[in-house]
Amino acid sequence: MGAGFGQQALTSIISHLFFICITFWALGALNFEKLLKPNRVLQARLLYILITIAIGSTISNFFLDYLLWSRQLPLMLQFVINL
Repeated sequence: MGAGFGQQALTSIISHLFFICITFWALGALNFEKLLKPNRVLQARLLYILITIAIGSTISNFFLDYLLWSRQLPLMLQFVINL
């Protein structure tokens, strides 16, 4: 049982890091300079990182939930068939 938790934790960490990196790469296509005030470089970088983490984590949570549901679906079907 403990190995299952470790495997799930590792999958979650890898998924979050992967989607955060993908989001960081994808946001590079946007031109944020037009939206920001001049001479606010540190604040702009922090905002970019926070937006990246928020979007990447949300996408990762969606895929992790989908993975969990797809693993639970056969158990639900098995329960319905046994009724």
